[in-house]
Amino acid sequence: MLQKALIHEFSNMGHRSGGRGFYGFDAVAVERDIDPRAVRRLVVEPGDLLQIEAATGHVALWAFDAAGHRAEGALGLSALDTIDAASVDAAPLDGWLAGRGGTADVFRAALVPAAAEPVVLRCTAPLTLWAGRPQNTRDLAEGRSYGAARLRQQRAAGTPWLPDPLGEVREEFTIPAGTARAYDVRAGETVQIIDMHGQQCSDFQALRLRGLDAQREEAIDSTATRSMVRRAFPGPGLLDKFYDADMRALFRVVQDTCGRHDTLGLACTARSYEERGFPGHVNCSDNISDALDPYGVARRLAWPAINFFWNTWLDDHLHILTEESFSRPGDYVAMEALDDMVCVSTACPDDIDPINGWNPTDVHVRIYKPGTRIQRAVAYRSKEDAPMQISRPSAFNDRLAPLTNHFAPARDLWAPVSFPAHGTIGEYWACREAATLQDMSGLRKFDIVGPDAEHLLQLAMTRDIERLAQWRGTYAVMCDDSGGVIDDGTLFRLGEHLFRWCCGSEESGRHLGELARENGFQVRINALGGALPNLALQGPKSRDILRKIVFTQPQVPDLDHLRWFGCTVARLHDEDGAPFMLTRSGYTGELGYEIFCAEGDALRVWDALMEAGAPEGLVPMGSAALELLRMEAGLASIAEFSPGTDVFEAGLGFAVDMRKSAFVGRAALERNAAAPRRLLRGLKFAVDDVPRTGAPVFCGERQVGVVTSACHSPMFGCTIAMAQIAVEQAEIGTELEVGLLDGRMKRLTAQVTAPAFFDPKRERARA
Repeated sequence: MLQKALIHEFSNMGHRSGGRGFYGFDAVAVERDIDPRAVRRLVVEPGDLLQIEAATGHVALWAFDAAGHRAEGALGLSALDTIDAASVDAAPLDGWLAGRGGTADVFRAALVPAAAEPVVLRCTAPLTLWAGRPQNTRDLAEGRSYGAARLRQQRAAGTPWLPDPLGEVREEFTIPAGTARAYDVRAGETVQIIDMHGQQCSDFQALRLRGLDAQREEAIDSTATRSMVRRAFPGPGLLDKFYDADMRALFRVVQDTCGRHDTLGLACTARSYEERGFPGHVNCSDNISDALDPYGVARRLAWPAINFFWNTWLDDHLHILTEESFSRPGDYVAMEALDDMVCVSTACPDDIDPINGWNPTDVHVRIYKPGTRIQRAVAYRSKEDAPMQISRPSAFNDRLAPLTNHFAPARDLWAPVSFPAHGTIGEYWACREAATLQDMSGLRKFDIVGPDAEHLLQLAMTRDIERLAQWRGTYAVMCDDSGGVIDDGTLFRLGEHLFRWCCGSEESGRHLGELARENGFQVRINALGGALPNLALQGPKSRDILRKIVFTQPQVPDLDHLRWFGCTVARLHDEDGAPFMLTRSGYTGELGYEIFCAEGDALRVWDALMEAGAPEGLVPMGSAALELLRMEAGLASIAEFSPGTDVFEAGLGFAVDMRKSAFVGRAALERNAAAPRRLLRGLKFAVDDVPRTGAPVFCGERQVGVVTSACHSPMFGCTIAMAQIAVEQAEIGTELEVGLLDGRMKRLTAQVTAPAFFDPKRERARA
């Protein structure tokens, strides 16, 4: 950077003043949620503080020194207690110990009891720490769980935040701000580029070593990469590679915790600074040339590069825009080398633009040895200031992974999109004619317990919860004060003061917590996180399959007693089988059930269902087939819940009970119902072209609506869509047009229909 005297400094990270705020950017602490029955690993350094929040139950801690010996004393904990062997899914801890030749008794742990205030521990030595949340599987299934605990790790003052290593590190180094460094990476090794302090751009380029030996510069080419993966930036999964100009893959993206990078521009150049009045400013292109000079690489005034953590996007006029980075301290990208490469990474010196938050900082690089197994993952944050969760395989993954390679993120899990043995259309028809089994573990689950549980839910939900009997459920919606949809889901009553809410997002839990605090309700809200994975068994033969495996006690409803939206607690085969909650619900419009079980029982449940279903034609189903079924049934999803859309406009008026005296959003909905602006309608086309979400709906030359969802319907052999349409044009049978390309150049004629295209009375689901 230019030589200058610093008079005053500032930082964007965690800034909260002057009307400006950056949320979730804590540079010295990280939070982790510990789900019931789960264990999580973290690396703790001397001087670190651990803050444990658990209002009920216990948190179990296992601490180990570098030699693998128990070391709870370094946290000020001396006594070890015996925990129930069946109360935690300790396989990750067992595997970690076995890989180090350890023989520690994992069923003896230091227990941190529940407390009204957080418990704070200080570490005095380097540790590998495992934290768990003991919980009985039957209590979990029946709603008597403790919910997730939260652990906050705060680094000692002045210690930069680095994420835990992903495996065995061959080499690591820090690149000081405003500099660059070249390094070798061999085929099969993984390089991890870490933003140490947050909001720091790091340019990356790589060339084949064998090409340099032959005096050829075969480097990453951003144009070839975008063309091959058909997106702006590769991500972990099927479309995960960087290519050279000859379309040969050089790197495979394994993990990415930021998700916002640039492949459109160059590394910063001397000219870019000169033309803005900063001649002589240090720049990444010159730094890259200097770093690659020992390898005989020709200097360039402008280097094409992958700009990690540089936040750019295209506006409606295809202009490239940029603002502050999304990356937080410790965010990273990890890539596996597919050939022997010479790489160069920079810590960008730009201090006159928002791309580094105007504050250039250091970048850290780790290189992992060949053969290091690193699961593909992205980061999931339920809110900008929520703990980061790395996407992980679901509890059913050992059965899903051999059947498909096509997975997509479902909140913090990888969920299958389709299975090639049957394909999306085959899965669709199996659900219509026989039965399908789908992993729906990405749903969020909350247990609401206590004497005011019903009062809280009556205030929060659009349904009349007072009328909900035990072992019954109902589809319901949560609204904000304007009548907009916060979340939707299914609420089940498991006891007089015990409810389970199965929904789409963590926002439900935050909203319920705020209402409980504002009204002084005596209620506990347990977030179950990933502790209750679930399957959807859907299709006309689903009941016949369940009859072969379901055992229920006399005091709860049996399978044949379950009407639509009924629920019960059952076991596999007999009274000693794995417990699970069974509900007659689903999202397909077909007869169907959902099964909620403990993570440790997931594979047994899957195997029992697949074995019982084989004679009935049961096949696994992915999210792509579910989308077709949802659309034909006219069931709303997040696409219909756009900001500014109330419950009626989202097509969910059937779930609103205006007879209730009070619930959040009632006044706004009463006002809107008297003078509606838009209605959710179906559109049926005579062609197979499928418009995109957001495509404009026209009556003549005037836009009168917008498409919220669309697909090609296997049932009707044409395209169908759901759209929000102005009431003046929403009459059934009205002929409208949907615009493609720029919205006007290409038009598709459609007829307005009811939103439910197939079985509008839900006779199949009620069968």
